[in-house]
Amino acid sequence: MIGAIAAYALARLDIRGRFGVLGFVLAVSMFPQIAVVAPLYVLASNLGWLDTYRVLIVVYLALGLPFVIWVLFGHFRTIPTTLDEAARLDGARPLTIFFRIIVPIALPGIVTTGLLSFIAAWNEFMFALAFTSDINRQTVPVGIANFTDLHYVPWGDIAAASVVVTFPLVALVLIFQRKIISGITGGAVKE
Repeated sequence: MIGAIAAYALARLDIRGRFGVLGFVLAVSMFPQIAVVAPLYVLASNLGWLDTYRVLIVVYLALGLPFVIWVLFGHFRTIPTTLDEAARLDGARPLTIFFRIIVPIALPGIVTTGLLSFIAAWNEFMFALAFTSDINRQTVPVGIANFTDLHYVPWGDIAAASVVVTFPLVALVLIFQRKIISGITGGAVKE
């Protein structure tokens, strides 16, 4: 939702320097994860956030925002601006326009982008490994990686865990399949 609001503001509101902000978002997303893991570890340690869900939530939010902003910026630009203008004439403020007019229209794109961002966070390994050492706080990919022993790799257990972990993702895709399809094909045809 944060990325959707930011993308809406950058795409639809008259903000000076918005392409500079978009360039900054793109530049931030180009940093390799390995380059930022050490400074983020020191910051999380100083804040006392190691081995907490809080650090993973903040990091995954920061990792997903550039992707969400870029995708939804393009998606919001395809919606006719006459809808915003008509709502403004009726006295609607920008957040009202966003939540009552733009979100229902852009919902397929928002759902698709949200699912892709969720899948990226669900599968992320490096930050979860670096910031969590308590087995009760580790994410599923780190837990599966910890199945291995020094002299033995339980391939059957790893395969079974991988299949079980995939079920929530498959369920989400099946639940939202209509929104995903319309979100993917929404910009394909120009009227």
